[in-house]
Parts: sequence; structure tokens; C-alpha cells
Amino acid sequence: MTRGIKHRMKAKRKNKVSKKGEGSSSLGPQVPVKVWQPGVDKLEEGEELQCDPSAYNSLHAFHIGWPCLSFDIVRDTLGLVRTEFPHSVYFMAGTQAEKASWNSIGIFKVTNISGKKREPVPKLEGDESGMDDESDSEDDSEDEDENGSKGPTLQLRKVTHEGCVNRIRSMTQNPHICAAWSDTGYVQVWDLSTHLNGLAESETEGAQGAAAVFNQDPLFKFKHRDEGFAIDWSPLVPGRLVSGDCKNCIYLWEPTSAATWNVDNTPFIGHTASVEDIQWSPTEPHVFASCSVDGSIAIWDTRLGKSPAASFKAHNADVNVMSWNRLASCMLASGSDDGTISIRDLRLLKEGDSVVAHFEYHKHPITSIEWSPHEASSLAVTSSDNQLTIWDLSLEKDEEEEAEFKAKTKEEVNAPQDLPPQLLFIHQGQKDLKELHWHTQIPGMIVSTASDGFNILMPSNIQSTLPSDGA
Repeated sequence: MTRGIKHRMKAKRKNKVSKKGEGSSSLGPQVPVKVWQPGVDKLEEGEELQCDPSAYNSLHAFHIGWPCLSFDIVRDTLGLVRTEFPHSVYFMAGTQAEKASWNSIGIFKVTNISGKKREPVPKLEGDESGMDDESDSEDDSEDEDENGSKGPTLQLRKVTHEGCVNRIRSMTQNPHICAAWSDTGYVQVWDLSTHLNGLAESETEGAQGAAAVFNQDPLFKFKHRDEGFAIDWSPLVPGRLVSGDCKNCIYLWEPTSAATWNVDNTPFIGHTASVEDIQWSPTEPHVFASCSVDGSIAIWDTRLGKSPAASFKAHNADVNVMSWNRLASCMLASGSDDGTISIRDLRLLKEGDSVVAHFEYHKHPITSIEWSPHEASSLAVTSSDNQLTIWDLSLEKDEEEEAEFKAKTKEEVNAPQDLPPQLLFIHQGQKDLKELHWHTQIPGMIVSTASDGFNILMPSNIQSTLPSDGA
């Protein structure tokens, strides 16, 4: 299992972030192009990877001060399917500060997220909002693009939180309600409506200077025997929650009112080691899945007692993360400490081997995995190898297409033979990647968090759900 931030340092404003791709120039002699493979090819002394802007419809970077191990995108009322730039996005995130008392839950809005004509990683107006009085002497005029318009603006509020936030999740049905796992062993439920409403009503608050910090009591809290990371709100029953800890215990929370919960003191027991992640079924209100350091995945039915309805060995190492496909509810994806990714068809469980796809591309622990909310065959993954990868399981190797590509490039570019054809995109440039989420209301948008801050990206080869070049 790979969880904590390696080096908890406040983020600094950066001029340049290296990403996948190599720049080219019309000046000087042309040299044969080589596909650079992360984790395989080494950079020589003095070499660095440069971002290829054409690989993205939109790419922005920002931070809120201390690194965040976990965050969530907050559902908003700006439109169910948004394709026109500029975009606005609401977030909540929990910090991993150097001292327990320095932590907070950040509630923030990023506006004017532009695309196509933007520089790949623009700087943010008011980027110091999460820096607690740290200043930056760079010329703010550099924030402007060729048309003179400003880049994205970050507006931030903070609610004090005792201890680091291991994981945070917003309730689907009531997005202003969130649950946060603390390294102190508490799971706390918060009502952040005041802060989200304040951000929605303000166009400038938090854009300059330090962010406003608020002291607020949680709506409800429950103490586990140990800290944990596994937590998930039911997508079908408002307020229903499950949380799992490092002592192998899973607890079911049932709402008794808008601000209170009944937590069953008898835990669900089935794993022999730490419960790392939990996912509710997208179609069955009483069914959830869990994964563990013991290498197994368990399927539970809350009506059938405290033991799993089914359990199977999923990986040869810790199972760190999992994702239940909301568009194809028979599909369950999982990522392991050994870097492997497995896709299972739950309809095949009774037949023994339910694995329909297995990838060994990553060589370091998988830290996050999530199915696309818009394409049933697509999922995104983050790994400790500092790569965010996007996969499309519907893709297959096409010999005719490869031959046509080689003819066009006159054999000067050859794709590595060992890259899976389902590997659609590789994003790099962040250090110690921890978590990603697709935006459910903006097709093609992914947000990721790492020790050096957040990235918002929209790959250009996800064409079906994005505006045309002229948009």
C-alpha cells in the first residue's frame, strides 16, 4: 500500500511543468523521432521532457498550499453536460500538513478554465491564496495569454481540521455534505453549504491574498479503532455511508435525519488485513465491494449479515483501489501495489475466472482508478511512477492502421511493441500522484492531485465528447 505524501512541503508557483511529449522546431536538421517510454527510457544529463500542447484541449495547474492526498469534485448547478470553454469547477480537498493543527478542508472554485488557445500550464491569478502569506515576485502580466485575457482564477476557503485528511468524499445527492477520513481515526461528516454558497455568490473572494479560514464543528463523527482510507457514499440511498479501517473493520452508516447517523457498532468482518477502498454498487442499494491489503476483493450484501456474500483473490499484492463501473454495472476495476490493473466481469464470478482484462504496464503501485462517467469502456489510473494513464478497453490492435501510419511517417516513428493497444493517453509532470477524478458534468475533463498540487486536463484524443477545434 502506498498512501502518505512523501515530502509534505507547501507548493511553490512554477513557471514550467514537464509533461509527456517532445517539442519540435523547424530550425536545424531533422532527426528521426523516437517514442519515449516512461519507466523504460532514461533521460540523459541535461535532457528534460517538454509538454506537447497539441496533446491537450486544456491543461492547467494550481495548488492550495499543503499537498492533498484526496479531493472530490463537487456537483454543481451550472449544467449537466458542459462542453463550451471557459469552465468553472467546484472542489473540496483535505490537506496533508506538516503539523496536525495546520490541516484543513479546502473548499474552492476554479473559474475561467480555458482551452484550445491557452498555453498548456498557465499561472493562476491569486495563486498565493493557499500560501498563508507567502508572496511571489513574478510579474502578473505573465498570466495573460495572447488575447490579453486572464488565466484561471482560484477562490479558496478553508475549514480547520485536526489531523491529516486521508480521504474525502462529497455526497452525490447533497454535494455540500462531505465525509472525511482523518489519520486520528475519526470519520467526520461536514456541512460545507455556507462556503460553497459563498463561493458561488462571489467573483473575487479569495482571488487575492490569503484564503479565509473558518472554525466549524462537524455534523457528526465516529471513532474507528484505527485510521483508515476506505469510504463511499451510496449513489442510490441519500446519506448511506460505509467506512473501512486499517483493522479490517467496515462500518455501515444509516441516516436518521439530515444531520445524524446511526452507525452499527458491529462491523462487517471478512478481510484479514487493512481495508483500502470501498465502492457501492451502482444498481443495488444494499450491495458494496471492498478491497484489502490481503490481496482480495469482497462483495457484501448488508441484508445477509456481517460476512461477505463473495470473496476472491484479486491480485498477488495489496489491492489499493477499486472502481465500480456506473455505466456497465457488471464491470469492476482494481489496482494493486505491484502496479497491475485488473478488470472483472462480476457475472463470471461463479464460473471462477472473472478477469476480462489485465494490464502490467505500470511498475509501481496504483494509487487511484476510476471509470469514465461518460464512456463505459474508458477508465483512468494514477500510479506512484508519476504517470496518469487513460485506457479504452474497446480498442484493439489494427494492423492496417499501423501500416498506414508507418507509410505516412516513412518508418521514422515506430510505436513500442510492448505498449497495450488499449493505452489511450499518458500524462506526466506531477510528482507522487495520489488521486484522480473525472468531472461528471464536463465530458473529457480529469483532475488529479499530487504532492506538488493539482492538474486539470482534457486530452485532445478524446474527441467524441469535446468541442471542435473552432469552439
